[in-house]
Amino acid sequence: MIITIVGGGSTFTAGIVKSIALRKDELDVKEIRMYDINKERQDTIGVLVDWILHEELKTDIKLTLSYDKAEAYKDADFIFAQMRVGGYAMREQDEKIPLRHGCVGQETCGCGGLAYGMRTIFPMIEMIDDAEKYAKKDYWILNYSNPASIVSEACRKLRPNARIINICDMPIAIIDVVAAALEIKDKENIVYDYFGLNHFGWFTSIEYKGEDVMDKLRKYIHEHEILLPAAYLKDKAALQSKKGSEQNRHTKGSWYYVWKGVYEIMENFPEKLPNTYLNYYLQAKEFVEHSDPNRTRANEVVETRESNLFEGIKKYQETGIVDETVFYAGSHGDWIADLAIALKNDTKARFLVITENRGAIPNMPYDAMVEVPAYIGKKGPEVIAQDNIPLFEQGLMMQQLNCEKLLVEAAIEGSYEKALKAFTLNKTVPSMKVAKEVLDDMIEANKGYWPELK
Repeated sequence: MIITIVGGGSTFTAGIVKSIALRKDELDVKEIRMYDINKERQDTIGVLVDWILHEELKTDIKLTLSYDKAEAYKDADFIFAQMRVGGYAMREQDEKIPLRHGCVGQETCGCGGLAYGMRTIFPMIEMIDDAEKYAKKDYWILNYSNPASIVSEACRKLRPNARIINICDMPIAIIDVVAAALEIKDKENIVYDYFGLNHFGWFTSIEYKGEDVMDKLRKYIHEHEILLPAAYLKDKAALQSKKGSEQNRHTKGSWYYVWKGVYEIMENFPEKLPNTYLNYYLQAKEFVEHSDPNRTRANEVVETRESNLFEGIKKYQETGIVDETVFYAGSHGDWIADLAIALKNDTKARFLVITENRGAIPNMPYDAMVEVPAYIGKKGPEVIAQDNIPLFEQGLMMQQLNCEKLLVEAAIEGSYEKALKAFTLNKTVPSMKVAKEVLDDMIEANKGYWPELK
């Protein structure tokens, strides 16, 4: 078994590799290949990955650092994709340009997500074509690359037969926090139902060992006025700090307002637990107000996760000592590695995936790329059918879905008008005039990344 990690220079690579290595026997993995266009980053991350494989875990897994696509993809069984087109420099633009115009500044939601999507569509298509050319015929691409909703729609439209499954770890991160808040230690016994689009969905039930815990969770959130474990709330200053450790990467700094926002949404709409990203759409005005247009999440990440990791690797090279707190290993890596096991071993394990609707949600379009539970076996997802969804959620989803479909069409056709319609339709944008201002600034910032729009 050969696993290729595209975006090998990512700060998440070490954690993913550790998850793979801990499942060495189930995956029968013989070689891990890292592939990145940024040689300096990948070479540096490779030092830590080599330590994990051969010093910490003492495996005999071969590690290959590649910068040639033919070598990277040749006979690969699985391709784990986590590319970030434009790096953190462009993420910063995605977040700061909308804020200058009074709109939400977020990397996967709102105008920032549309910009990021426009950059990512064609590199993802190129990756699929490379996999088709060089990888094994029954390869699977497991994609973490964002924005997954736009990426999945583009893949559906341009490469409908590609063996790709788009996934997201945010719902898993939410379940991790729910488990900690309710003091559940064995979170593997939690089963949930969920529907939506990527970064745009709702938990409709959460059960622990067959017991529905949604009422208990609602009471907890109402009492604490936030969805975070009580232990975290003891030191609110540290929680809101924009510096320091990134171990709890979904809870630090600006994330505080996201978890606070869950309480605010559920005070009005208590029936379902919202994906945290819904804050950017349902509370756009408020999130703009407490955002710093000069220092966004991109800056926080660079100053924490990025700097901690690379300083940690430098320390290891100088002293031979590894501080494992500098790299994130946990649900993010476990989720994608366990998905590979389900595909390889035909386990029919239950996962949340982004897949073509095909009637799974009866009152959503057949070709909508929805995020719903599915059983995973060697043939891919077997989607678990849902009921009709309520008008409120359906209305929000249709607006977001059509926004993303328009953006994909704009990229394919090189259409400025369709791009403007996509920006105008997005719920985070207050008017057509503002949409045009943001779009024009985005076009200027993304020269060399976006297709030309006419």
